[in-house]
Amino acid sequence: MAAPNIVNVTTITGVTTFIVGVSTIGSGNAISTVVSNPASSGKVLKINSLVASSIGSTTGITINYYDAATHTGAANTVSLATTASVPTYSSLVVISKENSIYIQEGKSLGAVAQSDTNGTIDIVCSYEEIS
Repeated sequence: MAAPNIVNVTTITGVTTFIVGVSTIGSGNAISTVVSNPASSGKVLKINSLVASSIGSTTGITINYYDAATHTGAANTVSLATTASVPTYSSLVVISKENSIYIQEGKSLGAVAQSDTNGTIDIVCSYEEIS
């Protein structure tokens, strides 16, 4: 099914999701799914904000837009923040209302921990499900 026409929507539902403790210690390129929009969901997701907060030592994080809900479309992956540094006990706004993005069906956002740094990162994402 194609993404809904966002001019003639029937439902807009606000959602906030989070990931606690995305580990950056020896995790290699492990991908943590932040938001996923399955194929044939009949929805488009408008990402209003994504904030990464450092818990502990300075950490690095990469936020990617994936061409597949299961992160299998590596050839069509686009980075929104690449090896972004989040200073100790601080937050980094990766997406805000000023630069919101849409996640179509069969697409997702994922966080990749940087293996050469110590600490963990918490991620909070606020979005709208539009159908």
